[in-house]
Amino acid sequence: MDDLTQNLALALGASWASGINLYAAILVLGLMGASGTVDLPAGLEILADPLVLLAAGAMYLVEFFADKVPGVDSIWDAVHTFIRIPAGALMALGAVGDLGPLTPLGDTAALLLGGGVAAASHAAKAGTRVLINTSPEPFTNWIASVTEDLGVIGGLLLALKHPAVFLVALALFFLLLIWLLPKLWHALQRVWTALRKHFGGDRAPPSPVVATPRTASGAAVDGRPPAAPSKV
Repeated sequence: MDDLTQNLALALGASWASGINLYAAILVLGLMGASGTVDLPAGLEILADPLVLLAAGAMYLVEFFADKVPGVDSIWDAVHTFIRIPAGALMALGAVGDLGPLTPLGDTAALLLGGGVAAASHAAKAGTRVLINTSPEPFTNWIASVTEDLGVIGGLLLALKHPAVFLVALALFFLLLIWLLPKLWHALQRVWTALRKHFGGDRAPPSPVVATPRTASGAAVDGRPPAAPSKV
């Protein structure tokens, strides 16, 4: 039961962290594995490879700066939708490898669970960043970015050292997310509507030209002289 809890917490923790900052998650797990602080499952031992750590470190530096620039962070998040979620699924699959050989159904379940958790944390991060970017000052971006990085490090350490506590915290996270995501969706819709109005996407069509009727005296209301009466 302890092994099951440990592997489940690691699988879900790695997936959750990958949805927020994949490269930080790889660095934390890889460095702890390389230093012997933890024994990584066989499916995650590749994270301790020096080349993997070097690549993850380089990408983390890029994300460290891109994640703090308003607008650039949202573009970065949009691109990484196609990276973080598959990576989170693979992290979960690698973490449960020590439980024994899995059936194809078990592999599929691990991939779906990991991908789902990564998608949830990624959606929460990307959605809140879009809302934060509506603020003209950059400080909230910096605070959010540093908080996310510290959360990834703290969450993974909790999953490795106190797996049961992490699972409870993750359950609370999902309860909060169920409440938060609809509010984020409605807020994003309002932002999108405001952007469309700002850039002219919702301009009202021009009103049709109505012919100006002439008065009984023959003078035109629009100021043009009336036509001369015809002679009989």
